[in-house]
Amino acid sequence: MFITVAGKKKEVAEGTTVAVLIEIEKVETPQYVTVSVNGEFIKSETFAETVLKEGDEVEFLYFMGGGAYGIY
Repeated sequence: MFITVAGKKKEVAEGTTVAVLIEIEKVETPQYVTVSVNGEFIKSETFAETVLKEGDEVEFLYFMGGGAYGIY
């Protein structure tokens, strides 16, 4: 299936969770990343059970003093 990660279309396996995508994308300091799927923030404690669907748009963000920035 295809999803969009940080504005880039990517193919991932059916059943891919947010936790698995974090590993696939080699996200730096995953314990501090905030993830949004289709514009909605996902709680970190649900990363392992949040299954992505065809067409989902995923963003990884780090919140810092004064704002946030994407990792890509």
